[in-house]
Amino acid sequence: MNIEQQIARDLLTIKAVTLSTNEPFQWVSGIKAPIYTDNRLTIGYPDVRMHISCGLARLIVEKFPNVSAIGGVVTAGIPHATSVADRLGLPLCYIRSEPKDHGKGKQIEGHLAKDAKIVLIDDLISTGGSVLKAAQALKQAGYEVLGVAAIFSYELPSGNKNFTEAGLPLATLTNYSTLIEEAQKEKILTPEEKKELLTWREDPWSWG
Repeated sequence: MNIEQQIARDLLTIKAVTLSTNEPFQWVSGIKAPIYTDNRLTIGYPDVRMHISCGLARLIVEKFPNVSAIGGVVTAGIPHATSVADRLGLPLCYIRSEPKDHGKGKQIEGHLAKDAKIVLIDDLISTGGSVLKAAQALKQAGYEVLGVAAIFSYELPSGNKNFTEAGLPLATLTNYSTLIEEAQKEKILTPEEKKELLTWREDPWSWG
């Protein structure tokens, strides 16, 4: 079993992912989806947490060998970014969605060298809005962002387009396609449900 399959199976086993084609979920964005993912659950399972931190550390070293600091996206990316920074012995920062409205008004927390080359970590990629906003905040502060590493991506066409337009590489431990395959292997999905899930991914705004 490769890392993509392992993480997909982990997410299904701990029920971080719920699949429901008959009773879809309403996302904050307004999208109706036959899938809901809550990767915050992963921090409560030591084995799963270890798979993720080891996997992300290897992925970052492979894809972004010049990395000199790790950034966590508030809030779900912070625990995984912390584990990875510890494994790689690198400085850590985290980035809020907006600057604080009190104190020093910081958006970026943590000490970074001026020439830091940062990889951002998030738990989940849909359209990429939050992590790309964090990357922009770092760039405006004068830092170099090498790319983004995440646990899971829905592989939505809009997300792929947003990362391409931002010129920011994305690497994930697992993805929607692998998760659907593993769910079918585990008999969580029927062939008809699998087809419906793949149809949704192609045009999520129109589905349902």
